[in-house]
Amino acid sequence: MIDFRSDTVTQPTAAMRRAMADAPVGDDVYGDDPTVNHLQDMAAEMFGFDSALFVSSGTQANLLALMSHCDRGNEYLCGQQAHNYKFEGGGAAVLGSIQPQPLNNQLDGSILLTDIEAAIKPDDIHFAQTRLLSLENTIGGKVLSQAYLSQAQALAFNRGLKIHLDGARVANAAVAQNIAIADITQYFDSVSICLSKGLCAPIGSILLGDERLIAKATRWRKMLGGGMRQAGIIAAAAKLALTEQVERLAEDHHHAKLLAQALCQLDEFDVDVNAVQTNMVFARLASHIDANRLSQALLQKGIKISPSQQLRIVTHADISSQDIATFIASLKQVLLETVDL
Repeated sequence: MIDFRSDTVTQPTAAMRRAMADAPVGDDVYGDDPTVNHLQDMAAEMFGFDSALFVSSGTQANLLALMSHCDRGNEYLCGQQAHNYKFEGGGAAVLGSIQPQPLNNQLDGSILLTDIEAAIKPDDIHFAQTRLLSLENTIGGKVLSQAYLSQAQALAFNRGLKIHLDGARVANAAVAQNIAIADITQYFDSVSICLSKGLCAPIGSILLGDERLIAKATRWRKMLGGGMRQAGIIAAAAKLALTEQVERLAEDHHHAKLLAQALCQLDEFDVDVNAVQTNMVFARLASHIDANRLSQALLQKGIKISPSQQLRIVTHADISSQDIATFIASLKQVLLETVDL
């Protein structure tokens, strides 16, 4: 099966499977798991932070960051399209009693600094207290520029806010700019990095911050049911995600460009090739194409997509150039065979 739905479908590498089988383990709640401890120390050093915490998912890492930065009744600023606002079940509000203040994302994924400035609440009992600015990089496959991150950091500092990065795909952002991940994370007080998307680990994310924030996040993790025991089995794969899979992401980006260029040749798809910066291709279907029927027809040919009039097609380690050629050929065949699709 060729699966273009997301880079979350990646399979762990053979090296990861071997490392998982051989990993020395202990009870992580006691702090006794040597593989987890090594991963956390390694990540903190790699990305320029005092401490790190290995957690089960990117959603949990983001929630722990929000709850560690903000108290009940506080507010965080983010984009309308931010994953930790739109796609994480309202956890900040439900579990943290934290008010999200979503702001418009621009076409490049950024939030206007003037909009951020205007949204910061005055010191008045009528308002929630604004405590945090949360950005996402990449967002919708788009890379936030280094200059923008520097300006956002300065704004947050000058207004007494902390700044968090949802870095689920920050490795993609770094590779796309030919810079180190640490060059991006330097602008933030906390960062979450998902290791189970394009980096191929089967499970897990890392949360980075100072010692105080990570100590607080560790307590929240336990309260939220996220204390893990012999977690070194999965941490072993997570270590290889950071040491062996980052540079490989350039292949995914190249494949996304190839895919976008091929889709451009089909009248039924509207694709901006220049907008493809990392591993995501967005293609608008012609109005007469039924996305659900298209998805079902492709599934019969061994290809999975997420049906939508605005398709998101994601390349990853398990997608080859041959898979892209097969997808395009199958797509052409489906469109020819099903006139009323």
